[in-house]
Amino acid sequence: MTTTTTETTVKPLKYKLMELVDDVLAHDGFGDIRIEVKILKRRQKEVILHCGKQYRFVVDMPEIAGVTTSKHQAVSN
Repeated sequence: MTTTTTETTVKPLKYKLMELVDDVLAHDGFGDIRIEVKILKRRQKEVILHCGKQYRFVVDMPEIAGVTTSKHQAVSN
C-alpha cells in the first residue's frame, strides 16, 4: 500500500483536529473550535485550527481527475 503526498500532509492535521475535539469534549465548560482554509499556490491549502491557540498546517490538494458538479433542481408541487 502506497501513501500519497496528500495523505501524508493531511494526516497530522486530522490527528490534531481529533485531539482538539477530545480536549473540548473533556473540558468542563464551553469550548469552541474554528477551521479556516486558505488556498495557496502550488496546489496547496493552508488550514488553521483555532481553539484557544492557532495550529497552522499546509496540505497538498488532492489531484482531481474529472470534476463533476451536481446541480440541485427545485421541485414544485
